[in-house]
Amino acid sequence: MFVKSIMKPVHKSFTAKKDEGLGEVLDRLNTKNLHAMPVLDGQKFIGMISKEIIYHAFFESDQEKNLFLNENTAGDVALYRDLSIHDEEVFEHTLPSFKGFPVLAVVDEAQHFKGLITRYDVIEQFESAFGVKKKGIRIAFTSEESEGRIERLGDIIKSYHENVISLATFDETDKLARRIVLKIEKKDNIDQFTKKLEKMGFRILSVKEV
Repeated sequence: MFVKSIMKPVHKSFTAKKDEGLGEVLDRLNTKNLHAMPVLDGQKFIGMISKEIIYHAFFESDQEKNLFLNENTAGDVALYRDLSIHDEEVFEHTLPSFKGFPVLAVVDEAQHFKGLITRYDVIEQFESAFGVKKKGIRIAFTSEESEGRIERLGDIIKSYHENVISLATFDETDKLARRIVLKIEKKDNIDQFTKKLEKMGFRILSVKEV
């Protein structure tokens, strides 16, 4: 999956202009309940602005509140010029950015703004990957780290005619094991299926209907 497949396009993104007054920007952040917005110079992305950034800049200034909001612009206080990603990048490369900031600008080679990805967008992708919105049987188990284990799992799934909703694996390199979470549609053969998994060396951790 690529960044461009999950980003909000320009016409659906809230942004601030470089020369826009902070009072106007703060009002939009509040009324639209936004955590942050990209700041643009024409089409070019030049940084991020948020209520926290504005409050911090005010705290560092010696101006009275209304004077500060009226005389300073988004471009004056924008930070995080590096919080952007190319639209052809893979989705996973967005993840480190969301540890410290809730939005990420999508740009082209000239830093022209192409769209926006929010932390909420990323959470939705993980919900989709885990099949959260579809009911089924969630089976968590571990497997040794060895060649052909996922292929073997696929063979078992096929032999029991299970319909897979989602499949995720988690690296536990220090334990030489891999955790696997499989979600399948509910059928009356779950007991036989899980027993087959255990027989083939997969250690069942939990089985839940979710």
